[in-house]
Amino acid sequence: MKKRRIVITGLGTINPLGNNVSEFWSNCIAGKSAAGLITKFDTSKFKTNFACEVKGFNAEDYFDRKDIRKYDLFTQYAVAAADEAIKDAGLNFEGITDSERAKIGVIWASGYGGISTFEQQLQEFHSGDGTPRFNPFFIPKIITDIAAGIIAMRYDLYGPNYCTVSACASSNTALINALDLIRLGRADVVIAGGSEASITPASIGGFNASQALSKRNDSPETASRPFDTERDGFVAGEGAGALILEEYEHAVSRGATIYAEFMGGGMATDAYHLTSTHPEGRGAALGMKASLADAGLNASDIAYINAHATSTSAGDLSELKAIASTFDDNREVVISATKSMTGHLLGAAGAVEAILTILAIRDQLIPATINTQSIDQLAPEGLNILIGNALKKEVNFAMNNTFGFGGHTATSIFGKVF
Repeated sequence: MKKRRIVITGLGTINPLGNNVSEFWSNCIAGKSAAGLITKFDTSKFKTNFACEVKGFNAEDYFDRKDIRKYDLFTQYAVAAADEAIKDAGLNFEGITDSERAKIGVIWASGYGGISTFEQQLQEFHSGDGTPRFNPFFIPKIITDIAAGIIAMRYDLYGPNYCTVSACASSNTALINALDLIRLGRADVVIAGGSEASITPASIGGFNASQALSKRNDSPETASRPFDTERDGFVAGEGAGALILEEYEHAVSRGATIYAEFMGGGMATDAYHLTSTHPEGRGAALGMKASLADAGLNASDIAYINAHATSTSAGDLSELKAIASTFDDNREVVISATKSMTGHLLGAAGAVEAILTILAIRDQLIPATINTQSIDQLAPEGLNILIGNALKKEVNFAMNNTFGFGGHTATSIFGKVF
């Protein structure tokens, strides 16, 4: 059977660098940092008091007031990003048949779901007299699958609908699952992505306890510095990214604008440690090689890698080792780490970075790594890490890496449509 081709026809995002795709891309290419002091809660007793927060988001632009209280912020971000992507794709759900609606799915990812609601409700319970006065929307606000369900209900879509959770690889996993659903003929269109709203006391405190976050409180804007000798941890971020995946002939038949082709994806596992990556990047290398095989490409075909590169000591090095082993015959491949600007959006990172990877192909322009000044001396030699300014370069195929606690790895590959 001929493999169905899958293309990207719509993009949408809410994230610390921009509340729409155009603003996001412009700020990324300009090399801006989204980091700043946390405004969501008092951080005076925390080891880290900064993050990359979404700025200027107004839920009333997307929901009636009565609905806002039903949805945690991670779901609000999800709907905002999905709305933009659907509009961008030119999808019109009016007048389509039930059978057509049954071929449109939603796969949405989150690592933490409604953590802010969870924290707030438990705090209220424990500060009271022990009477359980929980919000009637408490459970549907916190469960991680709810964003997928809300998006489907908003547009009356009947296709496959679920959430993927693989820590920081979650939304890249969602994209790969969506790719496979369309290939199998179980859907013609899938709205896929991820959202996170986890800049909360428990999240920041927990990551501080595990020594994962940067403590560069005197200079938040330079704290995320992937691969740098003086990196001291990642910078927490929040937001959402949405992509419209569509079967190629379906997209062409309705005259859709096509951003890129989704060539393939690969997933693997380190099977090594609770939170740390394998020292030699075992799972990362397996995932990248699986994605190349799935896409029918060679390492030499890839022009750009948007690295996972969170700015942690062990993680950055293991990924570079994995890239060096996978791309041993292609040391010209350009590597950059866009988390240096956005911070780490956790479960939403893969989708948001997929948008940047796709736009790099569209504009033949690679976003750079900012803040990094001196590459770790333990990094493999000869790697082409882009630092400082965006690079104009021919990009026919590009790779997007994401890895998560528990050893999860997910890699997607996008390409120009020929």
